[in-house]
Amino acid sequence: MKTARSYPRAVVTAKGARWTDAGHPWIYESDVASVEDGAENGALVDAVDEKGKYLGTGFLSLHSKIRVRLVSRNANDAFDEAFWRRRIRWAWDYRKAVMGDDVSCCRVIFGEADGFPGLTVDRFSDLLVTQTLSVGIERLKPVLFPLLVDVLRQDGVPVRGVFERNDAALREREGLAQGKGWFPLASAQVPESPLVEICENGIYYSVDVENGQKTGFFLDQKYNRRAVAKLARGRRVLDCFTHTGSFALNAAFGGAEHVTAVDVSESAVEMARANARRNGLDGRMDFLCADVFDLLPRLEAAGGKPYDFIILDPPAFTKSRDTAASAERGYKEINLRAMRLLPRGGYFATASCSHFMPAERFEKMLRAAARDAKVELRQIEARQQSPDHPILWSVPETDYLKFYLFQVV
Repeated sequence: MKTARSYPRAVVTAKGARWTDAGHPWIYESDVASVEDGAENGALVDAVDEKGKYLGTGFLSLHSKIRVRLVSRNANDAFDEAFWRRRIRWAWDYRKAVMGDDVSCCRVIFGEADGFPGLTVDRFSDLLVTQTLSVGIERLKPVLFPLLVDVLRQDGVPVRGVFERNDAALREREGLAQGKGWFPLASAQVPESPLVEICENGIYYSVDVENGQKTGFFLDQKYNRRAVAKLARGRRVLDCFTHTGSFALNAAFGGAEHVTAVDVSESAVEMARANARRNGLDGRMDFLCADVFDLLPRLEAAGGKPYDFIILDPPAFTKSRDTAASAERGYKEINLRAMRLLPRGGYFATASCSHFMPAERFEKMLRAAARDAKVELRQIEARQQSPDHPILWSVPETDYLKFYLFQVV
């Protein structure tokens, strides 16, 4: 190390050091041999191997199995305001480069992929929505959030407010309480409403950042929705797990003959209806509150082929390796049913948003479902999350969304 160090040390085992040297920023509790006295929960520590070699600097979490989350491997970094401003600017410049004119609604910070472990920041027009899942970022947010607003405002981006969606159960693993509300900004009044209108792919949506799922709207499927719109012209479309109607609206906007949007949540269906009216698309759409696992067998039993394009975008069926097998059965059930419902030559979009269902396993499931349905799948595209959710190759957890377009033949 070239500079004197003021941070307590966390000594990492040989196994942990090999893992860290391979590029992953997480150091697990089982790979930390010791932590120097005085190291505070959520503060920065230097990770070193058993011989004292510097591995990186990261946030210490005394209550989590992920004991240290590295933020830098450069011993010359000073973790002052200027450091965090540069990192925010780097993340924002990346979004401008890869998203172009689509930065009005995008993910501005994607956790470890941007060097902010445990932090998500989404932009919805003039509102920012954050989710903090690590104690280190929780301690740092009084510095980070004003810097974030300042960087954007200097770039001409208006920011009306910052809403925190910290109602995630994962916070409990860090010893953090759940909650949600406006982050106090000295430079702005608290907004009167958590509702904001956004425009994505030419379609307008009302987004409730306080009560919507996750941060209010799923931004990662932006370009996958656009791909669906290109295929939808003249087709009869069934959009399963529609949530607030994004895939269904893109299909209708793309010229579908008719779109049926289905979700088990009545409130989501009502929001989808409202979004359809806002865009003048309700005349070619209908909405159904139903469990897709019940609906698809009913449609199959009724006979006929009422749809020639089916979209499956379910929530994550698994959030751990322990439930991956059960999730795979769920994925196979709905994909098999959808394939059976389609006529030869029909189109099919299917997705999984779980990191614990890797592409290889998901594709194996699709092959088995196609075999059981006695159809062939002709692949049109295999896609992933939009580039504002960058995949860091050294962090497999950032690679989570699988999206496929097929023709059934």
